[in-house]
Amino acid sequence: KAGGRLTDAEALRLFEEGDLPELGEGAHAIRRRLHPENVATYIVDRNINYTNTSITYCKFCAFYRPPGHPEEYTLSKEAMARKIQETKALGGVQILLQGGHHPYLKLDWYEDMLRHMKSFDIHVHGFSPSEIQHFATVNKMSLHDVLVRLRAAGLDSIPGGGGEILVDRVREAISPLKIKSDQWLEVMEEAHQIGMKTTATMMYGHVETVSERVEHMRRIRELQDSTGGFRAFISWTFQDDGNRLGALVPHETMPTSFDYLLTQAVSRIYLDNVPHIQSSWVTQGMKIGQVALGSGADDMGSVMMEENVVSAAGTTHRTSVEELVHLIRSLGKTPVQRDTLYREVRVF
Repeated sequence: KAGGRLTDAEALRLFEEGDLPELGEGAHAIRRRLHPENVATYIVDRNINYTNTSITYCKFCAFYRPPGHPEEYTLSKEAMARKIQETKALGGVQILLQGGHHPYLKLDWYEDMLRHMKSFDIHVHGFSPSEIQHFATVNKMSLHDVLVRLRAAGLDSIPGGGGEILVDRVREAISPLKIKSDQWLEVMEEAHQIGMKTTATMMYGHVETVSERVEHMRRIRELQDSTGGFRAFISWTFQDDGNRLGALVPHETMPTSFDYLLTQAVSRIYLDNVPHIQSSWVTQGMKIGQVALGSGADDMGSVMMEENVVSAAGTTHRTSVEELVHLIRSLGKTPVQRDTLYREVRVF
């Protein structure tokens, strides 16, 4: 390895020729080195989709509705307040806030929403780089100014949504109206520079090649080298029910659980500078989510009291704290409920 790091060519070889049990073991050894305490973490939060109105028309999304559609909605403050209170009552410590690309809402509307949410004393992990770029465009403002204002209004951190694959050939094919790779990375870099931590994601198994998956990870690793602002990496497979992209992906090439575990193991080995790798039981189901903890993942992600985007595409895995605790314990690990910053909230 070059300087102890996995090169792109080596990563590609692992994808094409790697032995899954061996790779899983290697990834798990790295995870143990980074996190020697024998724990697996999870967070209790709720995904609030504040609007489903969107003008980016992504082919892989079954959730959005165009402006003027009878099923479009934007949540009221009262509805938001009710969801936050329910979340806190069940021990939730974070709201994952995501919506569409609404053509008419101005920045002060978002600032008002954030201030209202923060009055409930909860961490807001919100928007996506694509939404933030959209706010800058609609409000004719710089990314920096938009981020500074959102942060001042109560935005605590930014999830890596809309990462898909950070290769423009792929983005042109699946979401031509959404931001390109450089812009996604630019939003993250700006956020990191003003002291906000973020996560990075990868949604794969559609029209990308394996070498494009490696390119996606390389771009994450390069930005992380310069900013150190990514807290975790989460990858998941494309879900093909109820969206237009499904028609472009032959059924026999749809990613399997094997592909998922292989990709996650390679990501743990390759992304040597990202502290946490999250298992995606939301798309894989609980058994594979559990196996992922032995293939490089140290975190089970969210109990997720509400989730509308993946389930709109036909995948509806659900869990509870009790089930997560049981799955983690049955691997001989200590379950730890965490907050967004990976601090302990509760140890079982």
